[in-house]
Amino acid sequence: MEMRREMEKPFWAILFLCFFSSAIGVLSPKGVNFEVQALMGIKAGLEDPHGVFDDWDGNSVDPCGWTMVTCSLESFVIGLGAPSQSLSGTLSPSIGNLTNLRSILLQNNNISGPIPAELSKLSKLKTLDLSNNSFIGTIPRSFEKLTSLQYMKFNNNSLFGEIPMSLTNMTQLSLLDLSYNNLTGPVPKFLSKTFNILGNPLICETGSEPQCAGSVTLMPTSMNLNPSQTSPSLIKSKHHKLTIAIGTSLGFICLLIILLGLFFWRRHRHEQQKFFDVHDRQHEEISLGNLRRFNLKELQIATSNFNAKNLLGKGGYGNVYKGYLQDGTAVAVKRLKDGSTACGERQFQTEVEMISLAVHRNLLRLYGFCMTANEKLLVYPYMSNGSVASRLKAKPVLDWVTRKRIALGAARGLLYLHEQCDPKIIHRDVKAANILLDEYCEAVVGDFGLAKLLDHQDSHVTTAVRGTVGHIAPEYLSTGQSSEKTDVFGFGILLLELITGQRALQFGKSSNQKGAVLDWVKTLHQEKKMEDLVDKDLKYNYDRIELKEIVQVALLCTQYLPGLRPKMSEVVRMLEGDGLAERWEASQRLDSHKFRTQEISLSERYSDLTDDSSLVAQAIELSGPRIDCLLTVLELELDELERLLLELGSTRRARELISDVLELDSFVSSSCSRALVSRSTRLQP
Repeated sequence: MEMRREMEKPFWAILFLCFFSSAIGVLSPKGVNFEVQALMGIKAGLEDPHGVFDDWDGNSVDPCGWTMVTCSLESFVIGLGAPSQSLSGTLSPSIGNLTNLRSILLQNNNISGPIPAELSKLSKLKTLDLSNNSFIGTIPRSFEKLTSLQYMKFNNNSLFGEIPMSLTNMTQLSLLDLSYNNLTGPVPKFLSKTFNILGNPLICETGSEPQCAGSVTLMPTSMNLNPSQTSPSLIKSKHHKLTIAIGTSLGFICLLIILLGLFFWRRHRHEQQKFFDVHDRQHEEISLGNLRRFNLKELQIATSNFNAKNLLGKGGYGNVYKGYLQDGTAVAVKRLKDGSTACGERQFQTEVEMISLAVHRNLLRLYGFCMTANEKLLVYPYMSNGSVASRLKAKPVLDWVTRKRIALGAARGLLYLHEQCDPKIIHRDVKAANILLDEYCEAVVGDFGLAKLLDHQDSHVTTAVRGTVGHIAPEYLSTGQSSEKTDVFGFGILLLELITGQRALQFGKSSNQKGAVLDWVKTLHQEKKMEDLVDKDLKYNYDRIELKEIVQVALLCTQYLPGLRPKMSEVVRMLEGDGLAERWEASQRLDSHKFRTQEISLSERYSDLTDDSSLVAQAIELSGPRIDCLLTVLELELDELERLLLELGSTRRARELISDVLELDSFVSSSCSRALVSRSTRLQP
């Protein structure tokens, strides 16, 4: 026993030293966290109109709970992401002190000044996206030290000078985008698989004279970028001068044609959709934008030829498979249904051309695509934590703080689609299954590319109903007319799913398990039994005041009339603690009886159904033409509904139900009305 104790002493000593060394790694002798100091330096250099850095506190010793900051399991800062936040000012050199950073995402802001050379200290950095800002100056030559960097995007800034030859030493770099700057000089022979130098003046091939005419569009560096180059040592014969003159003239004319074509293409890109086929290519991939084009064979290898073992899920547009690219990157490949049909082509065009326009931290980024004569596939980053729907039923349990963060993240993503994306996008199927979770359980809104884009002058569009029963707003279900308020309704149901841990529609055998979660929540809210709403897995580990506030937000979002629902910008503010009390008080002053006759209780509609009924599906996907009758949408044919109620001795209930539906003109089309009248007549005593 004594010997065992003696052996344990060195073990505990080593363990203590490990913890101590990890602690002093980020703490100064005065006990100040170096990472906190670095982040506060970044905050000081930036102007933050939306207050996204308001919770950054210089007196804190742990920045891992701050917004826009991601930490590792060891509590080191490994991610800084604040895209599309209207930030301005300059990027502080103190960012170089965050030596554990793996990802920097500051795209789509208005940050100016030079790119800090101190970034070259970040040896673990893999992703650096400073695109669509106002950075000036040259690209630091010291970036060759970023040996782990895989993605570097500086496009759409005001950088000038030559592209550093040292960038060719970045062997891990797989994507480099320097397009639309003012870069000059020779083009290095990049080792990256994909690069973009479109929109830069005076780009020459390595080894040529610095005086070359025009700008070079995106090409592999192995191609001759200046076929008419000359050397002063050549014999100045008349024939040679004539050749130079002709070559220069032709080059100028070609350049002019290219520029005019590019101008008209950019002008009409939103009016006319250019559809193109993608052939299998074995040579180096060159990107004309932010999307990568895959060949079919590459995706077949990645997914083991779409093996069922790699199936992640099924949806109205096709199956999703997990796969691994050649570099080991995990991806989710969506294999669209009916890939060879015209309808599939339109869906594919919408996804490829429009999803790439929406870039936000809380939106699922489209990584690439593939199209052949018979296949259309979309490639997304793999979300390791699945969807909210799957995580609500999994272990470990999502805690209350995480659920709140998911709600706010999803709201911000929808806000971007509605009010900051151009053109704005309506999701039309907001539900827990379409809110994905990354490795840090941050909410990422998926499947928004399947939505119908709105013109700024339109308030609604009439299209096919797409969505899931229980999440669909009443006006959308009845008329097919969707608006931003359609998504607000679905988001309200999502909030209730996060609170209760239940699906939007439940079909259990006990009375308190059946029906729509919205009806159940309304009842318990009126009875002031809020504690009965909360997911039992939380075991009372939640904030009662926050619960009350989130339920109020959910009920505001799910009001029957779309005009009474808040905008997503208001929803975000209310979730952040601003304006909820006033909005809720105003809603309570409305005469609830005025709209009572218009509402249909989903719980009553299914009150006689159980899990044993073959007529009830847990999730009914609507991806075809708009359904004409509400009962048909729910796959409860009138004959079957009538038979069920009659078997249960509910002749009077059947007449009442049909009568209720007939009174709602907005829910019933003329053809469905005639069918209901016929059945109601047969049920008269």
